Amino acid sequence: MILLVDVGNSRIKWVRVGGRRVARSHAALYGRWRAADYRRLFAGSPQRALIASVAAPEVARALRAAARRARVPVTFVTVPRRAAGVAVGYRDPWRLGVDRFVALVGARRLFPAVPVLVAGIGTALTLDLLDAGGHHRGGVIVPGPKLMVESLLTKTHGIRRRARGGGARTGTLFGRSTREAIHSGALFAPAALIDRAAQEARARLGRMPLVVLMGGDAPSVRPLLASAVVGVPDLVLKGLAALATQD
Repeated sequence: MILLVDVGNSRIKWVRVGGRRVARSHAALYGRWRAADYRRLFAGSPQRALIASVAAPEVARALRAAARRARVPVTFVTVPRRAAGVAVGYRDPWRLGVDRFVALVGARRLFPAVPVLVAGIGTALTLDLLDAGGHHRGGVIVPGPKLMVESLLTKTHGIRRRARGGGARTGTLFGRSTREAIHSGALFAPAALIDRAAQEARARLGRMPLVVLMGGDAPSVRPLLASAVVGVPDLVLKGLAALATQD
């Protein structure tokens, strides 16, 4: 039995796999976790653990300490030049976020020989293009929807003052209050960028990529997309499973 762990900026996801058996995955906000919470991940003494983490170093230390206490060997994924059918397109592979790399591995395993545009919509919005041959063609990073809203409400005076009160409905671009305008813009902007990126990919590759969505805000953005799209919320865990199989 192998424990797979995906540690994002605010959420942690984990699942246990063994042979063809895949247990139910779990997810939680870990900002207030203590040592006992991390130790619970390793309950049942899995044979080993494979972790993809973009969190602060203290989170990695807490995971290592919990693994040592449970006597479970643990490996933190790093980004190589090539692995599991994916060739990283960055000049310096280590500069690519490990979550983005593992998500590309997951997309490659799920959709072989198909160009994909992997869109992670969370604290940041990341886009990564993978061609049909498994070559990473580069990526895009912008603030995610919540970060867009937060920046406007904390870094401006006039907008922040006018945004007090009023609803935050979504589904239509043009808001009828400042608060509505902020929230609609924070959702339509990522959708517009993803659709534009898909068109750019088509011009580069000669065919339209499949957009693969993941991340906590993906369900809010998905209805606004014009591109062909599939949602895979646990894409990083699937990529970890592929890397574990390769190992």
